[in-house]
Amino acid sequence: MAIPKDLKYTKDHEWVKIEGDVATVGITDFAQGELGDIVYVEVETVGETLDKEEVFGTVEAVKTVSDLYLPLSGEIIEFNESLEDEPENVNTDPYGEGWMVKIQISNPDEVEGLLDEKAYQELIGA
Repeated sequence: MAIPKDLKYTKDHEWVKIEGDVATVGITDFAQGELGDIVYVEVETVGETLDKEEVFGTVEAVKTVSDLYLPLSGEIIEFNESLEDEPENVNTDPYGEGWMVKIQISNPDEVEGLLDEKAYQELIGA
């Protein structure tokens, strides 16, 4: 199971890549493994400004549907549209082609509340 050191993580199993004031968000390798085969990713919040921990979309696997929670407050500026045709990218490449949204961060101080790789490993017992 991959847990890249250069990313931040949430207790809800999202990963965050910070580049300036833009954050790329997806679900972790652990999360996709727990969900199983992902068949659909829905994000209808592009253009909306949401608060940290608000639901920004859902991911549907063969046996379950799970909400996706925004790790940082901000505006959803982009959705990975390739997931509409290839949702399985979340399973095969969760930290690359399986990214879900990009957000314009509105409160940079919230980054301090995210987990680093070691804290996330402890959370999942890895």
